[in-house]
Amino acid sequence: MDFSGRREKLRKLLKKTGATALLATSVPNVTYLTGFTGDSSYLLITQENQILISDGRYVTQIEEECPGLEMNIRRSGVLIHQQVAKVLRASGISRLAIEADSMTVSMRERIVEKLPKLEIGATSGMVEHLRQVKDKEELALIRQAARIAEKSFSVIRAGLRLDQTEKQIGDALEHQFRLFGGDGPAFAPIVAVGPRAALPHAKLTDQCIGDGDMVLVDWGVQWQLYKSDLTRVLVTGKISAKLRRVYEVVLNAQARAIAAIRPGVPTTEIDAAARKVIAEGGFERRFNHGIGHGFGLEIHESPRMTGKNTATLKAGMVITVEPGVYIPGWGGVRIEDDILVTRDGHEVLTSFPKQFEEMVVF
Repeated sequence: MDFSGRREKLRKLLKKTGATALLATSVPNVTYLTGFTGDSSYLLITQENQILISDGRYVTQIEEECPGLEMNIRRSGVLIHQQVAKVLRASGISRLAIEADSMTVSMRERIVEKLPKLEIGATSGMVEHLRQVKDKEELALIRQAARIAEKSFSVIRAGLRLDQTEKQIGDALEHQFRLFGGDGPAFAPIVAVGPRAALPHAKLTDQCIGDGDMVLVDWGVQWQLYKSDLTRVLVTGKISAKLRRVYEVVLNAQARAIAAIRPGVPTTEIDAAARKVIAEGGFERRFNHGIGHGFGLEIHESPRMTGKNTATLKAGMVITVEPGVYIPGWGGVRIEDDILVTRDGHEVLTSFPKQFEEMVVF
């Protein structure tokens, strides 16, 4: 990956702030800018140089993952804020930009105590702004993460039994992720039976899937740090008119939202497209979250796909589209796929079946 190119793009953004350097403290941001996959390390980037401030555990790893990158290693017993202050002083930094969403108030105060003349300016989302648009290497990893996720779910679905619990299915999914070569789950899998499907972020329990007419499964894989994210609802019991109706409304809402995806479209329009279909179906108050989100190194990244976010889509963004209808005491339906914004429209990266008839298991 072109880490040097990413840092050059960041330098252009940094120049506009008037700061002479940025201290990246977010682990995903440090990884994005350097390729280093460890933690407890900060990246100081100036217009001329970049220094990874770390500790002795990671010397060999940094050499392997970031050949040629200058590192500054703190000795055992030296706290990281002390090492940061030392590097800042040696580098002659007078105006420092920090990541306000990552650095703690305590860390900031400790650095100021060491360097009282240092001007510190808070920034938000600077590196995350660059991370929104994926390059071809990132897209290749996301595609593979999606493929592993779909293969894993296919195996689980084929072997479903009515006496299996939510937790057993979630654990089995994670096992399949690794059998197919994935690093593990992108997030804790959601498996929600019957009325529990009305909880968008239900936790795994010992509820058996035979105890309900539906089971909602939200899962994703991490592959070489990059994620995938899908949701399907399987019909495991009585095929009621209500279940079919809710399912078709959600499926149509998703189709309408996906059809609206193209560069230059505000994220609010994608959300509104799905929300209109759900409202027309009589479930306006039952759709209680945004239409989706960006993802990549993290499972939730910019852009935030809500009715209030005014950001516009750009080619290279990868987003989820996941409308849902949740009815307490009855259950819920959410259908989620991963979408790449292309130069002239979009590409659906996930292809697991989702027509109602294809969701009937028993």
